[in-house]
Amino acid sequence: MLKIHPEEGRLAGVESRLSILVTRRVTFAAAHVLRRPEWDEERNHAIFGACARDHGHNYVLEVSVSGTIDPDTGMVVNLKDLDAAVRDAVVGQVDHRHLNHDVPFLAGVVPTAENLALAFWERLEGRLAEGRPGCRLRRVRLVESENNAAEVWR
Repeated sequence: MLKIHPEEGRLAGVESRLSILVTRRVTFAAAHVLRRPEWDEERNHAIFGACARDHGHNYVLEVSVSGTIDPDTGMVVNLKDLDAAVRDAVVGQVDHRHLNHDVPFLAGVVPTAENLALAFWERLEGRLAEGRPGCRLRRVRLVESENNAAEVWR
Protein backbone atom coordinates (compact mmCIF):
# COMPACT_ATOMS: atom_id res chain seq x y z
CA MET A 1 0.00 0.00 0.00
CA LEU A 2 1.21 3.52 -0.81
CA LYS A 3 1.37 5.97 2.02
CA ILE A 4 1.59 9.64 1.25
CA HIS A 5 2.49 11.80 4.20
CA PRO A 6 3.07 15.54 3.84
CA GLU A 7 5.36 15.54 6.89
CA GLU A 8 7.71 13.13 5.09
CA GLY A 9 8.08 15.66 2.26
CA ARG A 10 7.73 13.06 -0.50
CA LEU A 11 6.10 9.83 -1.56
CA ALA A 12 7.76 7.16 0.54
CA GLY A 13 9.87 5.06 -1.86
CA VAL A 14 7.40 5.33 -4.71
CA GLU A 15 9.18 7.62 -7.15
CA SER A 16 11.66 5.00 -8.33
CA ARG A 17 8.97 2.43 -9.16
CA LEU A 18 6.12 4.43 -10.65
CA SER A 19 5.68 7.12 -13.27
CA ILE A 20 3.17 9.93 -13.02
CA LEU A 21 1.38 11.28 -16.10
CA VAL A 22 -0.68 14.45 -15.67
CA THR A 23 -3.14 15.43 -18.40
CA ARG A 24 -4.92 18.71 -19.07
CA ARG A 25 -7.90 18.78 -21.42
CA VAL A 26 -8.95 21.94 -23.30
CA THR A 27 -11.36 22.61 -26.14
CA PHE A 28 -11.39 24.98 -29.07
CA ALA A 29 -13.38 25.53 -32.26
CA ALA A 30 -11.76 26.10 -35.62
CA ALA A 31 -12.42 25.86 -39.34
CA HIS A 32 -10.19 24.30 -41.96
CA VAL A 33 -10.12 22.75 -45.38
CA LEU A 34 -8.06 19.73 -46.40
CA ARG A 35 -6.62 20.34 -49.82
CA ARG A 36 -3.35 20.68 -51.67
CA PRO A 37 -3.20 23.84 -53.79
CA GLU A 38 -1.16 22.12 -56.51
CA TRP A 39 -3.86 19.44 -57.00
CA ASP A 40 -7.00 20.03 -59.04
CA GLU A 41 -10.48 19.88 -57.52
CA GLU A 42 -11.03 16.30 -58.62
CA ARG A 43 -7.87 14.96 -56.97
CA ASN A 44 -8.46 16.93 -53.75
CA HIS A 45 -11.99 15.56 -53.55
CA ALA A 46 -10.81 12.00 -54.30
CA ILE A 47 -8.24 12.14 -51.47
CA PHE A 48 -9.93 14.34 -48.86
CA GLY A 49 -13.63 13.79 -49.68
CA ALA A 50 -16.06 16.26 -48.12
CA CYS A 51 -13.18 17.68 -46.06
CA ALA A 52 -11.85 19.30 -49.25
CA ARG A 53 -14.42 22.04 -48.58
CA ASP A 54 -14.40 24.56 -45.73
CA HIS A 55 -15.84 23.11 -42.54
CA GLY A 56 -15.19 23.26 -38.81
CA HIS A 57 -14.73 21.17 -35.70
CA ASN A 58 -15.05 21.46 -31.95
CA TYR A 59 -11.64 20.06 -31.08
CA VAL A 60 -10.54 18.49 -27.80
CA LEU A 61 -6.83 18.83 -27.02
CA GLU A 62 -5.25 16.70 -24.29
CA VAL A 63 -1.72 17.53 -23.17
CA SER A 64 0.08 15.08 -20.88
CA VAL A 65 3.30 15.69 -18.98
CA SER A 66 5.44 13.69 -16.60
CA GLY A 67 8.12 14.53 -14.10
CA THR A 68 9.09 14.35 -10.51
CA ILE A 69 6.66 15.33 -7.83
CA ASP A 70 7.55 18.55 -6.09
CA PRO A 71 7.89 17.64 -2.40
CA ASP A 72 6.40 20.95 -1.28
CA THR A 73 3.28 20.92 -3.48
CA GLY A 74 2.77 17.23 -4.22
CA MET A 75 2.39 18.12 -7.92
CA VAL A 76 4.34 17.32 -11.08
CA VAL A 77 3.05 20.60 -12.49
CA ASN A 78 0.55 23.14 -11.29
CA LEU A 79 -2.49 22.64 -13.53
CA LYS A 80 -2.98 26.42 -13.65
CA ASP A 81 0.49 26.72 -15.20
CA LEU A 82 -0.07 23.84 -17.61
CA ASP A 83 -3.41 25.31 -18.66
CA ALA A 84 -1.85 28.75 -19.20
CA ALA A 85 0.96 27.27 -21.32
CA VAL A 86 -1.48 25.30 -23.49
CA ARG A 87 -3.77 28.28 -23.95
CA ASP A 88 -0.91 30.66 -24.73
CA ALA A 89 1.01 28.39 -27.11
CA VAL A 90 -1.92 26.78 -28.92
CA VAL A 91 -5.52 27.57 -28.03
CA GLY A 92 -5.12 31.35 -28.12
CA GLN A 93 -3.71 31.05 -31.63
CA VAL A 94 -6.29 28.65 -33.13
CA ASP A 95 -9.60 29.13 -31.31
CA HIS A 96 -12.32 30.49 -33.61
CA ARG A 97 -9.83 30.83 -36.46
CA HIS A 98 -9.50 29.34 -39.94
CA LEU A 99 -6.46 27.09 -39.61
CA ASN A 100 -5.47 27.42 -43.29
CA HIS A 101 -5.54 31.23 -43.36
CA ASP A 102 -5.34 32.74 -39.87
CA VAL A 103 -2.60 30.80 -38.04
CA PRO A 104 0.97 31.73 -39.00
CA PHE A 105 2.60 28.63 -37.51
CA LEU A 106 0.37 26.46 -39.75
CA ALA A 107 1.20 28.28 -43.00
CA GLY A 108 1.64 25.76 -45.80
CA VAL A 109 0.47 22.82 -43.65
CA VAL A 110 -2.49 20.66 -44.66
CA PRO A 111 -4.32 20.86 -41.30
CA THR A 112 -5.10 17.18 -40.79
CA ALA A 113 -5.46 16.03 -37.20
CA GLU A 114 -2.04 14.37 -37.53
CA ASN A 115 -0.30 17.54 -38.72
CA LEU A 116 -2.06 19.65 -36.10
CA ALA A 117 -1.00 17.30 -33.29
CA LEU A 118 2.63 17.49 -34.49
CA ALA A 119 2.52 21.30 -34.80
CA PHE A 120 1.00 21.62 -31.32
CA TRP A 121 3.70 19.31 -29.92
CA GLU A 122 6.43 21.55 -31.36
CA ARG A 123 4.87 24.66 -29.82
CA LEU A 124 4.33 23.06 -26.42
CA GLU A 125 7.55 21.11 -25.88
CA GLY A 126 9.87 24.08 -25.31
CA ARG A 127 7.23 26.10 -23.48
CA LEU A 128 6.67 23.40 -20.90
CA ALA A 129 10.38 22.80 -20.32
CA GLU A 130 10.84 26.53 -19.55
CA GLY A 131 8.01 26.67 -17.03
CA ARG A 132 8.88 23.69 -14.86
CA PRO A 133 12.33 22.07 -14.99
CA GLY A 134 11.99 18.30 -14.96
CA CYS A 135 8.48 18.44 -16.42
CA ARG A 136 8.47 16.78 -19.85
CA LEU A 137 5.85 16.71 -22.54
CA ARG A 138 4.81 13.07 -23.05
CA ARG A 139 1.60 13.10 -25.08
CA VAL A 140 -0.53 15.36 -27.25
CA ARG A 141 -3.90 13.97 -28.28
CA LEU A 142 -6.14 15.93 -30.61
CA VAL A 143 -9.73 14.76 -30.99
CA GLU A 144 -11.22 16.19 -34.15
CA SER A 145 -14.59 14.44 -33.95
CA GLU A 146 -16.15 11.55 -32.09
CA ASN A 147 -14.68 9.27 -34.76
CA ASN A 148 -11.24 10.82 -35.38
CA ALA A 149 -8.24 11.57 -33.18
CA ALA A 150 -4.47 11.81 -33.60
CA GLU A 151 -1.93 11.23 -30.87
CA VAL A 152 1.77 12.05 -30.59
CA TRP A 153 3.76 10.67 -27.68
CA ARG A 154 7.23 10.11 -26.34
